[in-house]
Amino acid sequence: MVFSSPVFLFLFLPVTLALWFAAYRTGKVLAQNAVLLFCSLVFYSYGGLQYLLLLAASVAVNWLCGIGMERYGGMPRRGIFLAGIIYNIAILVVFKYLGLLGDTLNAVFGGLSGGAVQVPVYHLPLPIGISFFTFQIMSYLIDVYRREVPVQRNIGRLALYIFLFPQLIAGPIVRYADIMEELRERKSSLRDIYEGAFRFACGFAKKILLANGVGQAADLAFGQESGPGLVFAWTGVICYTLQLYLDFWAYSDMAIGLGRIFGFHFMENFRDPYTARNVQDFWKRWHISLTSWFRNYVYIPLGGNRGGEGRTFRNIMIVYALTGIWHGASWNFLLWGLYHGFFQIAERKWTGRFFGKMPRIFGTLYADLVYCVSMVLFRAEGFGAALAYFTALFRRAALFVPGDYALFVCVCNRKFALVFIAAVFMCSPLYHRLHRFLQDRGLALLEDLGVLCAFFAAVCEMMASGYNPFIYFRF
Repeated sequence: MVFSSPVFLFLFLPVTLALWFAAYRTGKVLAQNAVLLFCSLVFYSYGGLQYLLLLAASVAVNWLCGIGMERYGGMPRRGIFLAGIIYNIAILVVFKYLGLLGDTLNAVFGGLSGGAVQVPVYHLPLPIGISFFTFQIMSYLIDVYRREVPVQRNIGRLALYIFLFPQLIAGPIVRYADIMEELRERKSSLRDIYEGAFRFACGFAKKILLANGVGQAADLAFGQESGPGLVFAWTGVICYTLQLYLDFWAYSDMAIGLGRIFGFHFMENFRDPYTARNVQDFWKRWHISLTSWFRNYVYIPLGGNRGGEGRTFRNIMIVYALTGIWHGASWNFLLWGLYHGFFQIAERKWTGRFFGKMPRIFGTLYADLVYCVSMVLFRAEGFGAALAYFTALFRRAALFVPGDYALFVCVCNRKFALVFIAAVFMCSPLYHRLHRFLQDRGLALLEDLGVLCAFFAAVCEMMASGYNPFIYFRF
């Protein structure tokens, strides 16, 4: 089940809110937790009962590991911790990367042996949100091992932390320490409910009206086997760059809004990344919960920027290689991560001073171009398709090719033009400036009415359109 679907909006969400309000009136957090846990189980089991059992087993194993680390010290405690980490990583490897490993081994050994050596390849169905909930439960386990948080002895609270449906399948990645107290005691005021509903409506409208709107053009561009002409190659990659951000941002907004209604405060996940002054600044603003996770649990334990320039650069490349492969089981994603790691190092070593002396607009254009080009690796289905698209971007002399007709029809109309302009506006500083302008002049009601109209327009579009991709299936 996804947030941008009729079954969620018209059935699951109203029933969940009704049950939660009834539990809230009892004044007992235990009743609220029970309702939210039950509804979250229903939410996740909608995609398949077998996935629910996998997630429940993950909660149980990590709960037992936490209890064991509390009871024992020394080597037994370390052994329990390592067993828990290995278990979590094994889940990712088996369900997400086993097929990739098998295909790679066959490509290597099959080529060397002329096809005589082949290993079995298993492409298991990918449990939705597996990377998100696995990283969450690992953060709990690591923080308990570091003695930064106490062990959660109540398995129901730990299960709610993992299963909580607003952030279960699309993030943000919530650290246990951030909501530990709210699992035990929290309240929701009318202000919380209003701001949460407003945030959800904003995210829903961005997803349906803007992300989906530019996403159709991106799908047509990347769907051409030999790549589009030069003009539409750049049109397609720009549209996908807009789609990915608006989609990620929209789901984070919806998650944060729903969490706020229920009394939880999740961290912000995006902070105007397309206004960043350089690539380093971009990654401080993009998918903040993920970059924070890698900084806290990989980069700093590896030594961070301590130990000299060489070790710092090594740590950066490790982190971005892992960031890339986290996004999907494809070597394209590894290359995507290494690409961004290279630019991080280049800025520290060479280009940072150059762009630091120039007007900010040039640094922003540079960072956006670097990220936009990387989207080819992120979106293309395989390295061959990425190479064909790069050829269309940088080597194709023809402005248009015969296969561009469907894309031409898609983008050359008034509706797409309005959607594209609105998408660019939302990604620019102008959106937040308009928000502050309305707030400072007491015109917040005007903004509320605008969001309400956009929400109803998005609902109508959702019901009328058959195009509503969920790009997190690969995560």
